[in-house]
Amino acid sequence: MAASALSKVESVGVNLSNALEDRGLRRTATRMTVTGRIEQLNGAFTAEQLCRDLPGVGRATVYRTIRHLVDAGALCKLPILDGAPMYSIARIEHHHHTICSSCGAVGEFRHSTVERVMRSLAKEIDGDIVGHRMEIFITCNSCLAESATGKFSVHV
Repeated sequence: MAASALSKVESVGVNLSNALEDRGLRRTATRMTVTGRIEQLNGAFTAEQLCRDLPGVGRATVYRTIRHLVDAGALCKLPILDGAPMYSIARIEHHHHTICSSCGAVGEFRHSTVERVMRSLAKEIDGDIVGHRMEIFITCNSCLAESATGKFSVHV
């Protein structure tokens, strides 16, 4: 399926500290530092990147906060083919991801066909489907443009 056939998803505001409070976790200064930094980032990030960005916050606090946010559904955990998982803010409830295999850019999309396939599969699978996720690995338009012009840069 061509990328143009994918539904574009408008992002909505997400307050990560509220997501933690909704799970019964206290609003501590270090958690606010972690959630504030995540909300400032554009796109996906790794836990190690967050640790480097926040040298005054303990690694355990960073990893634990990320885990709580994933459990709350406020962050998406994205498997990367050759590396540590990446995370991105979940800007819509149920969605899927595109991940650029060159630069790591992450996109979100929803498409009704995926949900129709899941409903059809539910009729044929022996048991109840309790969830699903989909990551489509692509070469994004920016990387395609760079390769077409001969300009290559390393994206992280």
